[in-house]
Amino acid sequence: MSAPHEIVVVGGGAGGLELATRLGNTLGRRGAARITLVDKGRTHLWKPLLHAVAAGSMDPSEHELNYLAQAHWHHFQYRYGELIGLDRAKRKVLLAATFDEEGRQITPPRAVPYDTLAIAVGSITNDFGTPGAARYAVPLETAEQAERFNRRLVNACIRAHAQEEPVRPGQLHVAIIGAGATGTELAAELHRTARQVVAFGLDRVDPDKDIRIILIEAAERILPALPQRIAEATLALLRELGVVVRAGAKVSEVRGDGVVLAGGEVIPSELVVWCAGVKAPEVLRALDGLEANRINQLIVTATLQTTRDPDIFAFGDCASCPLPGGAGTVPPRAQAAHQQASHLLRQLRRRLAGKPLEPFVYRDFGSLVSLGEYSTVGNLMGFIVGRNLFIEGYFARLMYRSLYKLHEFALHGASKTFLGALARGLSRGGEPAVKLH
Repeated sequence: MSAPHEIVVVGGGAGGLELATRLGNTLGRRGAARITLVDKGRTHLWKPLLHAVAAGSMDPSEHELNYLAQAHWHHFQYRYGELIGLDRAKRKVLLAATFDEEGRQITPPRAVPYDTLAIAVGSITNDFGTPGAARYAVPLETAEQAERFNRRLVNACIRAHAQEEPVRPGQLHVAIIGAGATGTELAAELHRTARQVVAFGLDRVDPDKDIRIILIEAAERILPALPQRIAEATLALLRELGVVVRAGAKVSEVRGDGVVLAGGEVIPSELVVWCAGVKAPEVLRALDGLEANRINQLIVTATLQTTRDPDIFAFGDCASCPLPGGAGTVPPRAQAAHQQASHLLRQLRRRLAGKPLEPFVYRDFGSLVSLGEYSTVGNLMGFIVGRNLFIEGYFARLMYRSLYKLHEFALHGASKTFLGALARGLSRGGEPAVKLH
């Protein structure tokens, strides 16, 4: 009896975890293939939620998913480790050793064999080498980073309340660099949560005078990748909240006491979040001869196969996938990763059956920007409404939340998704609306 086909998925983000789960539910369950998920983390949190974690309006422990448990429930294996290389000749994924907080080794360097490999390691922040950015600005790539910023925010408010001298200019200012979806959503969430933190007895801090949110964007408008109408509606809402928006402003340096713009202007701010620019992880730049672009994305064909190895697929933010007719590449969005995971599920089953692969066709269903409890704006496109439809308010917020429910549904099924939402709603009833520790 021949050994089962080894399918390895590297990266447990939105796309990778969905693919591993659904492959496990089908091929893994019946023994048609052995499915392995590799990730350098222990738990999964949907990346579009990170701004809410950073603002303190969401407790990540209520939404995190444990990889070991998910693997047990859905008939795949989980391997803890970070991708550091690839041996294409021997068909092995090379993983680094892992260590605990005390420096003790958890797992040694090891290699995971594959017959078919799918790489979905996502993207990381690109600070473009800006001086001081790595030291003073907090990126939002992981739940740990988001929680780190939230602790800095709460600590800054407590420090300002406890000090004898008045609050210094910029002491409680938050500079958000990058006015894409993440930065814009974070600005609105922070406006509300920072004031709620102060309301819990920190009466020496005046939120209207001492707290300021500054959103900085190098492009000429916020949300440069989204339609103009969405950007205009979002800008109007942010200005109503008192968020300071600086478009057409390039950051040249980040310091401990503020942000320096290209023209020399200093924006005082002791709390800085970097949300501008993305790139794929550096390891993909030289991954045993695979072709990558200038931001480290693996270049793939229309079938999501890498250009130099048909046994290796790449999708999500770490892949550069062409759109039909030379119209650019698939945008780095959660909906794209979800669609590509669903496509690969069908194609890998065809591959095992010896059938030819079909090309991936991206469908843009629109864009939504959530401004927390204040509003949501966006547009719907494609077969959902039959045309491009601008939406805002409660209906837009409902559609935004449904995106996360679709992700949960792909991981858990309908009943568990419903029960999880119900349990979270009940548990939040007697707790503060913001995280205070």
